[in-house]
Amino acid sequence: MTVPTNPQQHEYKETLIKIEKVSVVLGGKLILRDINAEIKNVVRTDRPDIKQGQVVGFLGRSGRGKTTLFRVLSGLLRPTEGRVLITERQVPVEAGMVGVVPQYHTLFDNRTVLGNLTVAGAANKLSRSEAKDKAMALLERFHVADRADAYPAELSGGQKQRVAIIQQLMCGHTYLLMDEPYASLDPVAKAEASELIIELSLMDERNTIFIVTHEIDEAMKVSDMLWLLGFEKKPSGEFLPGACIVDQINLIQHGLAWQKGIEKTPPFAALANELQERLKTI
Repeated sequence: MTVPTNPQQHEYKETLIKIEKVSVVLGGKLILRDINAEIKNVVRTDRPDIKQGQVVGFLGRSGRGKTTLFRVLSGLLRPTEGRVLITERQVPVEAGMVGVVPQYHTLFDNRTVLGNLTVAGAANKLSRSEAKDKAMALLERFHVADRADAYPAELSGGQKQRVAIIQQLMCGHTYLLMDEPYASLDPVAKAEASELIIELSLMDERNTIFIVTHEIDEAMKVSDMLWLLGFEKKPSGEFLPGACIVDQINLIQHGLAWQKGIEKTPPFAALANELQERLKTI
């Protein structure tokens, strides 16, 4: 990989998420094999005034287990072997403990934006007035307050995405999984989605966002860590069964994290091209 240059000053604190020896067999087929990874709370020592959350991008070709790992991390699929531990207490993940923003957002069509969000707030044991106040504050922060009385069918794709993210924040989630957040978005909407993910990560230093995407450039723009999912090879050159994390790219150490406009720099372009070629081989 490209030699790191000018890494931002930072240090790692407690473990927030740990994947231990996770394997998944579905229908008699090995889908994921012996996955191990750890996400720690990263603290910026160059900018202690910033609450820097973590963003991890999943990159891999189709059929490389991205969706299966997504479901394991969300607690929606129990691995055949191994476990996923979350929070500083390192407890096994269960469904509902991690927020999920699917590619096709699941808002109630018969409720307004505000109505959808107050329902989510009630699920987090907020009173109706507390839920409404929190929803309006988040809608304002994410620049969709003017759509509070609109119905989902009246929203653009980017607006639906923002509301779906706010819905998870209303449930109190600090860990968030986003499935293909750039799918079917035009270039302007993609840029807005990236800005949204960055803003979300800066709300709290423990906020940890996983994005599953085929968009290498977009993933690099928002992530501090990339996981490359693919198949390892036998000495003979054949793929081993079961996908795994074949590489972890720390973008902080490459000097390619937390910088506005980083995608316009030569080191960014060089690494993006390198990753594109690498993914073809795994």
